[in-house]
Amino acid sequence: MKQISKIWRRIDPFSLRVRLTISIAVISALGLGSFAIWTSWKMQQILISSHKYNIEKIADRLPRDVQLYSEMMPSETGLQKAINNLTTSDTFLWVKSPNNQILAKSNNWHLLSESTSVELMSLTEMSVKPQVGKVSQRYFVLCGAALTTQGKVLGKLFVVQDVTREHLIFMEIVRSLAIASFVLIIVISVAIAFYVHRSLQPLRQLSQMTAVISIADLGEAQLYLDNAPSEVKELAQTFNMMLSRLSQSWEQERQFVSNVSHELRTPLTIVNGYLQSVLRRQNNLTATQQEALETAASEADRTIRLLQDLLDLARADSGYLPLRMEFCVLNDVVAEVVSMAQNYSDRTIIIDSISQPIEVKADYNRLKQVLLNLINNAVKYSDANTPITVKLTQQGEEATIQVCDQGYGIPLQHQSRIFERFYRVDEARTASTGGCGLGLSIVKTLVEGMGGSVSVRSRLGEGSVFTITLPV
Repeated sequence: MKQISKIWRRIDPFSLRVRLTISIAVISALGLGSFAIWTSWKMQQILISSHKYNIEKIADRLPRDVQLYSEMMPSETGLQKAINNLTTSDTFLWVKSPNNQILAKSNNWHLLSESTSVELMSLTEMSVKPQVGKVSQRYFVLCGAALTTQGKVLGKLFVVQDVTREHLIFMEIVRSLAIASFVLIIVISVAIAFYVHRSLQPLRQLSQMTAVISIADLGEAQLYLDNAPSEVKELAQTFNMMLSRLSQSWEQERQFVSNVSHELRTPLTIVNGYLQSVLRRQNNLTATQQEALETAASEADRTIRLLQDLLDLARADSGYLPLRMEFCVLNDVVAEVVSMAQNYSDRTIIIDSISQPIEVKADYNRLKQVLLNLINNAVKYSDANTPITVKLTQQGEEATIQVCDQGYGIPLQHQSRIFERFYRVDEARTASTGGCGLGLSIVKTLVEGMGGSVSVRSRLGEGSVFTITLPV
C-alpha cells in the first residue's frame, strides 16, 4: 500500500502522459463496451428469434387444425387433439374460455413445477407478438391470441416455450464477455500507458537537457535527439535557434556593459580628481560651494565604484575576471578588514576566531573586498548600538567566515534572490543608504571564482548571517 501511495503521489494528473493515457483508455473502453453490448444484443436476437418464430407458427397453425378436426369429431376433442399435435417437451399450450375457464391444455405440464404451472395458468393476457418473460425463476417466450373457428370465437389461446436453458447460456456468455472486455481494457490501458511513456521520452530528454543549460553554456549548447519523432526534432531545432539568439543577445549586453563601464570610469575618475583637488584648496570657497562640491565628489566616487562593479561582473561573465590566487592566512585577512571597517564606521565589530591559523588559497585583495562588502551591509542594515560579529572556523577541509548582525533581517521570500544583480529588498531604504544592488552579486561572483560558496540565513527582527565557505 505504501508503494502504491508513493507511485500515486508521483503521478501528475495534469501531465500530457496521464491525459493521453486516460483519453485513449476511455475511448478504447467505450469502443469495447459498445461492441460487447452490440454482440450481446445480437446473440440474444439469434438465440430467441428461432423460438419466437416457432411460437408464431404454432399460434397461426392451431386455429386451422382445430377447424379441421372439428369437422371430423366434437369440437372439444378436436381442440385437444390439435393442441397435442403441436405440443413439444418445452412448448406448452392452453385455451381459456371468455370467462377464464380452461377448455384444453397440452399434456406435458408435469414437466413444470406446480408453482410455475399455477402462475402460467393464472395469466389472462399475452401479447400477440412473442415476448420473453420470467415466471417463477424460469424464462419463457410468451404469445397469446384469440382462437376463432368458423367465425366463432372459442376462447383465448396461450402458447409458451421454455427458454430457461438458452437464457442461462446467454447470461453466462454475456458474463464471460464482460469479464473478457474488462481484462482487455486493463491490458490495453497498460499497453497504452507504456506506449505513451515511450513516445514522450524524447520530450523528457529535451526537458532534462535544457534544465542544465547555464549562461556560460549558451554559446555552445546544442540539443540533439536521434530517435525522436519529427515534431520533437523540430522543437529541438527551434530551441537551438532560440539558444543561439539568447547567446548573441547576452554577449551583446555583456559587451555593452563592459564598454560603457570602461569608457565612463576614466572621465569620472578625472572629474573626481579635479573635485578633490578643488576641495583641498577650499580657502576661497563659500560654505554652499564646498557642500555642493563635496556632494558632487561623493556621487562621482559612488558612480566610479558602481562602474567598477559592473566591469568586474562583465569580466566574470566572459571568464576574464583577474584573480591572483595565493596562499593567505584567513585570521590575518579578517583582522585587517575588521580594523579598516572600525575606522570608517565607528561600530563595534567583534572577531570570534580560533587561535589556530587557517590557510586558504584565494585572492587576498578580492577576499578583503568581499568581507568589506558584507561588513558594510551589516553596518547599513543594523542599529548603531548593536555589535557586528565576524566568526572564523574550520570544519574538515573547509574554512567558514560568518558575518553576523542584529539588524532588520531579510524576509524569507527575498533570501533566495538577494545575490541577483540589482535586486533590492527595500527600494526606499536602499536608495537612502546609497546601494545599487550589486554588492552581494559581486560577493557571490568573487567567492565562487575563488572556489567557494556564499549563503545567507536571516529572520526578521533578529538579524542576518552571511556565510562564506572556502576550501582549505
